Formats: sequence, C-alpha cells, structure tokens
Amino acid sequence: MKITKVRTVPVWCARRRPYGQVTRTALGPAAISDYTIVFVDTDAGITGIGEVCSVFKRRGALLRGDVDHALAPAVIGEDPFRIAHLVQKMDLTLDGVEEAKAGIEMALWDIMGKALDTPVYNLLGGKVRDRIPLSYSIPFGTPEQMADFAKERVKAGHKTIKVKVGSEDGARDIAAVKAIREAIGPDLKLRVDGNMGWPTAKHAIRMIRAMEPWDLELVEQPLPAHDLDGMAEVRRNIGVPLMADESIRNPRSAMEVIRRGAADIANVYVTEAGGLYNAMRIFAMCEAAGMPCMIGSMPEFGIGTAAQIHLGVAMTNLGPDSDTCGVLYHEEDLLKPALRIENGFSYPPEAPGLGVTIDQATFERWQRNMPAAAN
Repeated sequence: MKITKVRTVPVWCARRRPYGQVTRTALGPAAISDYTIVFVDTDAGITGIGEVCSVFKRRGALLRGDVDHALAPAVIGEDPFRIAHLVQKMDLTLDGVEEAKAGIEMALWDIMGKALDTPVYNLLGGKVRDRIPLSYSIPFGTPEQMADFAKERVKAGHKTIKVKVGSEDGARDIAAVKAIREAIGPDLKLRVDGNMGWPTAKHAIRMIRAMEPWDLELVEQPLPAHDLDGMAEVRRNIGVPLMADESIRNPRSAMEVIRRGAADIANVYVTEAGGLYNAMRIFAMCEAAGMPCMIGSMPEFGIGTAAQIHLGVAMTNLGPDSDTCGVLYHEEDLLKPALRIENGFSYPPEAPGLGVTIDQATFERWQRNMPAAAN
C-alpha cells in the first residue's frame, strides 16, 4: 500500500461561552477553533483522517500550509504502515510544528486500523481500561460564575474540576479556588492550571501556598515552558504535586523535565507530541521514571479527541483524570455518530481505525463559516 495524496480542509467552529462571553484563560481569549482536517489517500482505496489543532500562535492557515507545502510531499509515495519511519522523515523535513505532523500521523493510524479491521487502541497494545475518567476546565470569570459552572459540570458527571488561574488578578484566582471548592464539596478532586501565567517561581509558590488550604489535587504548569529551573524550584516548595504541560512537547523535552526534576506528573498531548507514536514514547519514558501521565486537550474536535481516547485506554501509566473531552468545549462537533462521552467518562470508538465518521452536512457548513482570510 502507498500514500497517493494528502488533502487538507480548513474548518472553523465556535467555542462555548459558559458565562455568555468569550472563554479566557492565561493563554488569552478563545472565541473559535481554527483547525484543519487532513485526509490521507492510498492506492488501496483506504483514506485515513486526522486533525490539526492548536491553541498556540501558529495555527489555522499557517499549520495547514506546513502540511501542504512541506509534510505532504515527504509522505506521498510511502507505505502508511511505516509510521516510525514517516515520523522521523517529517521531523527531518520540518523542525517543530508537531501539531501539523500529528494531523498526518493520526491519519496513518486510521489507515492501518481500517486495513487490519481493528480499532487503533489494539495497534497501541490493546485496552488496559474500558473508559477514561475526565477532568473539566473552568475558564476565567467571576468567582461566583466559575463556582456555578463547576457545579454544572459536576452534575454532568465530572469528578475532577480544573480551575484556570494565572491571571493578573491573583486575589480573584484565590477567591475562585475557594468558591469552587465550597461549591463542589470536599469529596471531588480540584486542581489548578496556571497556563504559564505566573512570571517567577517565587510568585507561583506564594500563589499556590495561598490556594493549598482548599485541598488541591495538583498544580499544572504555573511557569513559562522553558523555565525548568523555576518549575523545579516550585516543586520543591509546595505541598501538592506539580504537573508539566507546555514544558513537554516531544520525547526530548519530556526527558529534560524528568532529568531536571521539574515535575511530578506529565500532561501528554497527541497533538503537541506530533502524534500517537511520540505520545506513546513519552508515556513509556515517564513510566520508567516513575512519573504518571494524563492526557491533555487543545481542545480538539472529535477526530483528535478519538485519537486521545484510543491512546488513553491503551496506556498502563495513565494516572490523574484526563482531558479527553475536547468536543465538550465547542458549540457542536463534526462527527456522526458522536463520541461516547457520558457521566464523566470518555469511551473509545469500537469501529476499525479511529472509528469515527465525519458528518458531511456539518463539515460543509463549517467550511462555509470560515472567514474569507482563513481560506
């Protein structure tokens, strides 16, 4: 089997507005998701699908251009089963842009699963669990708004609530953590995510200590991704586990986090890692180092979320509740039938490959909704 063509289609979907306003975190506002769907065709008549998504500055049309002009020519004519080889070839072709590479790599696993008539999780080693327990993120708002939204998500079945902190208003962050803990009660897990928003280790330590009385499960990425010395300092001076997120983008950066003692837990992304192959490598490295992992979200549409779920049910080192529910942060999703996400758990599709089907009517409408400058 050979790859004959790589096609990309830009799409656009609105994010949910839990307080009637644009969602905001320390990364900034997020009104829409400007992503790319990737189709990889083969001479066997099998087409794999993938998703290019990112919350960072290089996204949308830029990442689509990386696929079209650099990465697609590198894989056309190749055997789609040679995933490790093609990951290496894409890395040699273009440095960085893991999210663009992940869109192609996802489609390769989809092709392989369809060709072998088995779900992707079987290609990753098979299930070690049937479902993935979920966390849900509460964006910036007033403490009262955030507490009400947290209660809503608990009613929907989520047993872990992640509070977005790292804003310029530290008092509001602390008040939000207090309000949410009081709203959800003592038995559910409560974690905070700084999204790199705090400038120094000393500032982060002071803020985290002020939040610790409300029984935090963990603290996620309080400092900029490059500041591993600062992360290590924070880790030594707080009383809760520290999780690295943006500091881990590929196996090499994961190894550096491990080597420098910069985290207790790793947040692993399919998209940030460049695909399922590298995400599995990060899981294995962290397991050898005694560091549990969870799976993070951009948030993805249904294709990317399905890839996450396949990974999560097959990994022995999955620890804290994961974010494999990106579709819930959007006004609607692209798939029909929808992924099974219910009562605070996500379940893997059981059909061959990624096991997902694009709803054509929604797909065409999302393309029509694209701003002219993005096409």
